[in-house]
Amino acid sequence: MTKYIIRRFIGMLPTLFIVITLSFFIIRVAPGGPFDAERVLTEQILKNIEAKYHLDEPLLMQYGRYLFDVVRGDLGPSYRYQDHDVSFYIFNALPNSMLLGVMALSIAILFGITTGMIAALKQNTWADYTVMSFAVIGISIPLFVTGPLLMWLLAMKWGILPTSGWITGRHGALTLIMPALTLAYPYTAYVARLTRASVLEVLRSDYIRTAWAKGLSGPVIMAKHVLKGALLPVVSYLGPAFAGIITGSVIVEQIFRVPGLGAFFVKSAINRDYTLIMGTVIVFSVILIIMNFIVDIVYSFLDPRISYK
Repeated sequence: MTKYIIRRFIGMLPTLFIVITLSFFIIRVAPGGPFDAERVLTEQILKNIEAKYHLDEPLLMQYGRYLFDVVRGDLGPSYRYQDHDVSFYIFNALPNSMLLGVMALSIAILFGITTGMIAALKQNTWADYTVMSFAVIGISIPLFVTGPLLMWLLAMKWGILPTSGWITGRHGALTLIMPALTLAYPYTAYVARLTRASVLEVLRSDYIRTAWAKGLSGPVIMAKHVLKGALLPVVSYLGPAFAGIITGSVIVEQIFRVPGLGAFFVKSAINRDYTLIMGTVIVFSVILIIMNFIVDIVYSFLDPRISYK
């Protein structure tokens, strides 16, 4: 197991290298540049700015320089925000996005697994139909619709929550509720559907019928046999789901004015801030790769049939 973890960890490096390489050249080849939106500059001033940021060098030389800086942990200067480098802005905003993402994923796991199990145990009843109806709605409605609807209902109509803000403001932790619920809803729906389908499949297995025949109680069978086997598809989904929640929070952060990484990602794309775009892409990629790595490890603990040699 230890050898597998080491090999798997080393194997993440080529994946990250490919992501950085493709992102770098795609961004640089795209039309426009970081200084195109500025007022009209003289040719000499433009050359001086490009020389300052090494944009006058051949593309391969720029790539080599950037790769060397990334290996050293330097994500470079921002072309738009001159006060600090890219690392400062990313790692000051990332904790806010991570907090929101962890809350949303926790809600999705708790309510998704619970409602999915209820739907499976009450198959073809009103409880099953109700859960699956809410799941279909959650999958179908985009976040930019769910967010304003919750804002109108909970903040403007009932007045029980603030419309926007962050925990550092006067409303404190109350500002986390609506963005977390908005972000969690579609993932709760996916987890519920996966759990329902997986529980139904496990309930039809031979070893579950054997457990019933041995006289084990329903709660024991569900806790020790059904749930452990049924969680495998859910666990495999949680890796990319967490990365999706972090990257998908871009819309939610804009709606609820959350000072997260999503705001910088949008602004950097609009401003063609090469280094800030690359920095956010690298961070999102690292999160996805690490979460998939964790999922692979958790798999072996949930299913003894899986072994890594």
